[in-house]
Amino acid sequence: MTAKAVPDVTGGGKLLALVALVGVCTFGAACASAIPGRPGAESDDPASIEGITIVDYPLAEHVTADQRVNYRFSPPIGGRHDSVWAQCTGTVYDVPIRSENAVHSLEHGAVWITYDPERLSGSALADLAARVDGSSYLLLSPYPGLEAPLSLQSWGHQLFVDDPEDERVGRFVRTLRQNPDTHPEPGATCSTIPGAFDPQNPPPFVATPPDPTSPDTLPER
Repeated sequence: MTAKAVPDVTGGGKLLALVALVGVCTFGAACASAIPGRPGAESDDPASIEGITIVDYPLAEHVTADQRVNYRFSPPIGGRHDSVWAQCTGTVYDVPIRSENAVHSLEHGAVWITYDPERLSGSALADLAARVDGSSYLLLSPYPGLEAPLSLQSWGHQLFVDDPEDERVGRFVRTLRQNPDTHPEPGATCSTIPGAFDPQNPPPFVATPPDPTSPDTLPER
């Protein structure tokens, strides 16, 4: 596969530099590891994906940048979230990002792919990043302490897998990315308002659980 220069949208750019060496094959591209994706793809029933968790989340309230949400799931899959969404235009982050911003992206119909940086690295991670890079309504970020090497999140849906080549990864993306039946805000953008969210310096991930007794901690819903 031909190498291509990939713009640095992550700040450090180390992961995307590796992507440039491996080559780029997006989820919608016609190549061996590609996965047909929305919009326009015939969807599967999400419940038919083995191991998937499905939770009914209504449209949720916003929180401020200094508030945290006491989420039930890790990574979270719905509930209260920041008023500003994380950029999800096929954005590859090489640092963990704040969950409250990522959940807002899920509300817009994005699929958030997270990985344990201790268990997924090298060419396997570079290949996954290449498939995400530039593919609309997708974002990829490390998530320290993840219970599996890889997880996928959409609004109200979650799947943990051990291998990025697991066929369920593609089915999850194909079925749930921009699926108007599974998220509250069909048609909402994944591009960010200038000045509201900087993908080169995203709000940081906080590894410690929120203190439920703090006035700045809100329940999930």
